[in-house]
Amino acid sequence: MIVLMDKHAIIRLKKEGHSNRKVAEMLHINRKTVAKYWNKYIEQMDKLSNGTTNINEVQEEICSEPRYDTSNRKCRKYTKEMDMYLDEILADEMEKSKLLGSNKQQLTQLQIYELIVAKGFDISLSTITNKIREKRNKPKECFIRQEYYYGDRLEYDFGEVKLMIDGEVGTYHIAVLSSPAADFRWAFLYKNQKKDVFMDSHVRFFEMLGGTYKEVVYDNMKNVVTRFIGKNDKELNSDLTKLSLYYGFNINVTNCFKGNEKGHVESSVKIIRNKVFARHYKFKTFDEASKYLQQELIILNEKSKIKEERNHLLPYKPKLELANIRTVKVNKYSFIRIDNNYYSVPEYLVGKELTAKIYYDKIMIYSNLHYVCEHEKIDGANAISIDIRHYLDTFAKKPGAIKNSYALKSLPKLKSIYDSYFSKKPKEFIDLVRKNKNKNIDEIVEILTPDLSSKIIPFKTTKNHKSLGNITRLQTSKYNELCIKGRVPL
Repeated sequence: MIVLMDKHAIIRLKKEGHSNRKVAEMLHINRKTVAKYWNKYIEQMDKLSNGTTNINEVQEEICSEPRYDTSNRKCRKYTKEMDMYLDEILADEMEKSKLLGSNKQQLTQLQIYELIVAKGFDISLSTITNKIREKRNKPKECFIRQEYYYGDRLEYDFGEVKLMIDGEVGTYHIAVLSSPAADFRWAFLYKNQKKDVFMDSHVRFFEMLGGTYKEVVYDNMKNVVTRFIGKNDKELNSDLTKLSLYYGFNINVTNCFKGNEKGHVESSVKIIRNKVFARHYKFKTFDEASKYLQQELIILNEKSKIKEERNHLLPYKPKLELANIRTVKVNKYSFIRIDNNYYSVPEYLVGKELTAKIYYDKIMIYSNLHYVCEHEKIDGANAISIDIRHYLDTFAKKPGAIKNSYALKSLPKLKSIYDSYFSKKPKEFIDLVRKNKNKNIDEIVEILTPDLSSKIIPFKTTKNHKSLGNITRLQTSKYNELCIKGRVPL
């Protein structure tokens, strides 16, 4: 029902130049109603201008409350069929919000009313809007306060933080683990939320505490739920299942869109993000940001009861080896291929089959269980990680090949030194690198700088990795039983 304020609003908005459709949307009334009162107003103003009628009557008409003639009105009733159709619309809207993860694209009350009218029902807008409010404003859900014993429950979730690292702003991820009983919250910083990161955060956390919780609670993230079976059943990720078998914790997955079922970790994500990174968000390196997070978490947890809770955790088990182990073949360029990226190995291994242990942040390579080399794991695809020290024997035989080699071009600092001081004496350059190949590249760059040439150290035997062979052999045997295929570090 239109009241005087509605009538005033119609006339004001029309004077401002809005169309009938726009006014109807703004006031949630029918366009015909807008046209009716606006046309009536124009008619009355024309009468005033002409001066051919009783001014008092016109003034009274302009300023009076809207009047309704109900003598010829058809009876409009909110029917059962109409109610069912409205329920159907609202159910579709709820499903849409769940799928999109947002309420921002919900139909307005006017749009719902128009759908009902288009269906052939004769009903007023106000009746429909009242029914919508009635159906949507159901009694609020009552939550039952939960109390947990020490060691019973651990909650897990991911959160995002914006950081500036080395001058570039990027989105990073924090894996957050929290104990509601001890009011303890911890996090690890990562570059993504992939499976290997997910697995790594568990192992690091259990190792840090020296024990395991009886239950870990998750939402329906893809690292936890592989697929849904029907309305209620869920197929759990096999790697998480194997992790739970090893450490002995139960997996608890919350209902969809029920963040309150793991409310402690939900709030912990916000607390850590605000307390740790709100003021300090600029770092030189990713490692610096990670160390800063760990230091701040110690302060943040000073009042927690984690010391008391540690005595109630499940017994600690040896840190689980989570590397993905693959057999790879070395191509003619002395590269191995892993996940569409290429990693160099020493040239004498061309054509050989090697064993690669793939972690979330690095790749370790073995030949017959003997350590060969390692690389930082590449994010992305079609990239190359190359170590010039892997090609020194070939360069010694073919010194002219080093000038345009990818191995040299991939190291701008070293290439600059070569171009400036060694372009006409490549053999000398190669010989100096060979003599110091046990050092890292930055150290070699420093040594090859002319002013520091006196610091050149003769070649020494590299670190003995034979003991790693035994370790790797034991780890490989464990894989025969556990078959965990994540990509996380030791």
